[in-house]
Amino acid sequence: MQFTAAQIAQIINGKVEGNADVSVHTFGKIEEAQAGQLSFLANPKYEEYLYKTEASIVIINEQQELKQAVKSTLIRVQDAYMAFAGLLDAYQQMKSAQLTGIQEPSYIHSTASVGENTFIGAFAYLGENVKIGNGSKIYPGAYLGNNVTIGENTVIHPGVKIYHECVIGNHVTIHGGTIIGGDGFGFAPLPDGTLKKVPQIGNVIIENNVEIGANCTIDRATIGSTIIKSGAKLDNLLQIAHNVEVGCNTVIAAQAGISGSTKIGKNVMIGGQAGVVGHIHIADGSKINAQSGVSKSMKTPNTAVTGSPAYDYTSALRSQAALRNLPEMEKRLKELERIITELQIKP
Repeated sequence: MQFTAAQIAQIINGKVEGNADVSVHTFGKIEEAQAGQLSFLANPKYEEYLYKTEASIVIINEQQELKQAVKSTLIRVQDAYMAFAGLLDAYQQMKSAQLTGIQEPSYIHSTASVGENTFIGAFAYLGENVKIGNGSKIYPGAYLGNNVTIGENTVIHPGVKIYHECVIGNHVTIHGGTIIGGDGFGFAPLPDGTLKKVPQIGNVIIENNVEIGANCTIDRATIGSTIIKSGAKLDNLLQIAHNVEVGCNTVIAAQAGISGSTKIGKNVMIGGQAGVVGHIHIADGSKINAQSGVSKSMKTPNTAVTGSPAYDYTSALRSQAALRNLPEMEKRLKELERIITELQIKP
């Protein structure tokens, strides 16, 4: 697909400087883009490439001042990063809209219902009473168990497994290899030392506008639902245990793990490889630094913690600063001891 600068400016509400008829057919990073590609400049650290790039069109901020002439056609917008992201989203949607129909071989149970303008890829499996909303895309090799519901304009990427009874909302994206609704880790110890499995009869509910990365595992509830609320964004390689609730617009980075029955508030940020114990609450707006281990509830909204066990972020920084000064403090202490000793032995 090709677009002119004038067409792109209309989509992102920008103003063209240069040849409005120049066209592009793909995207490129500003430091390596070639003719026929579209790029953008949002970070001042990359400004030098604006004057070197071969990109045919570059999106820049309204307030960007030019220090020398540029070869590219420019499109000025209020926020270059957001405009470029919006353009990528529109481009992706146009490409995705071309995918419709049912590829063979695939298995769709006679009781399943599939909406309009949907795509079912080859080797996909749709069990009994599965419901697929209008405009959704089920890519090859996906598995949807009995009574799974998929909302409208949702994308299920290759190899995703969604177990029975789970509910996925509208405008959700789930990337390859993720498993939704596997059994929670529930076992009861018996007197003889063996472990008896506790049946996990709940489900998982993914609300609207959620994105889940590749190779995540989100376990079904023992009773009730594990819930990922609207707008949450989950990175790759996450473990969300049974009966967890993740609040609206919360962001969790890769390799984090959330233990069972923990309730995470809205607009929380959890860094990579962080671990959260079970049966606690994380208040709205909390920030958990990467590799932190959270062992008790965070009750005060908009606070930050770090370390393992995690504690107040500001206090942790002061402790780290003091720790770095220990060698110098040791030298000063020894000098004070020497002075005191000399004073004691004087007549």
